[in-house]
Amino acid sequence: MVKVSGEARLRWNPGFWFGSSTVAGIVLVPTWLWGALSGGLDVAETCVLGEGQPFDASYRQGLGPQPSGPFPLHNMCNASYDLVPGWVNPTLACLAVIVTGSLIATVVTGVVQLRRALSGRRNGERPTA
Repeated sequence: MVKVSGEARLRWNPGFWFGSSTVAGIVLVPTWLWGALSGGLDVAETCVLGEGQPFDASYRQGLGPQPSGPFPLHNMCNASYDLVPGWVNPTLACLAVIVTGSLIATVVTGVVQLRRALSGRRNGERPTA
């Protein structure tokens, strides 16, 4: 029997990958809400009073409904100023990659552990923790 160090065992533990996916997902939700709600209820007032930027209603009408969708988030005051902070969209993209990659790793490591356990039973070995 080959001894596996704690570090290597952690990499092959589906619980570790599921936990990292859960943490990234928990951080992703408030980050998205921060960006989606960044304009407040009255965008014109937020632009002028809160941010000190001119509000260009004709520019916003040309863009269509703001915010336009789940990603990327934008809430424009004018052609040069977005109420959504610049860090929100890159953070959302990174967190989405972490969630997806961790979920894939959860499935892969779970299948590897299941196959090892089943092959050990076939060979008459006791499963190890």
